[in-house]
Amino acid sequence: MAKAGQGSLEGIAAALPKKGLPPVEQWNPPFCGDIDMRIAADGTWFYQKTPIGRPALVRLFASVLKREGDKYFLVTPVEKVGLIVEEVPFLAVELKVAHDARGQVLAFRTNTDDWVEAGPGHALRFAPAASGGLKPYLHVRRELWAKVTRTLFYDLVELGEERVVDGTAKFGVASGGEFYAMADASAMREFA
Repeated sequence: MAKAGQGSLEGIAAALPKKGLPPVEQWNPPFCGDIDMRIAADGTWFYQKTPIGRPALVRLFASVLKREGDKYFLVTPVEKVGLIVEEVPFLAVELKVAHDARGQVLAFRTNTDDWVEAGPGHALRFAPAASGGLKPYLHVRRELWAKVTRTLFYDLVELGEERVVDGTAKFGVASGGEFYAMADASAMREFA
């Protein structure tokens, strides 16, 4: 990879593995500085303030994205460079609902074309939004999360149900044998 301000996008991409998800969690290369790369809150990847227009290149970079604390890096076995992530690196943009022995299973497609089933190892969480509503997120991999789009959030609410969790009625959604509470059921009834 190139150090901050050096190299081209193609040069950086050439240093990255081409198949599958590499084991970035096992790599701890030296930090080589920050590059002018940013993932906007709407999921758009930018390099030198220009949107990256090639989806295959975005998928390649996403495959070597690593989070350490609140910072994000692109890593290879020998180099690590920092980049800016405005909120979370991915968006959940499509939802498929299926049923199996675990019950309802929610599968989400991210903006980088990964399919992730919500369930053990891939939690859904609902954070308070500044507007007073909720912002839903899906754990994708390696401490990397996807923001669930507003349209899919409405779909989740439609699929929602009430369950008693630790003695309190909660409204949430089930997937893969897990229940993800959104809010107290009484608060949801006020909006109905």
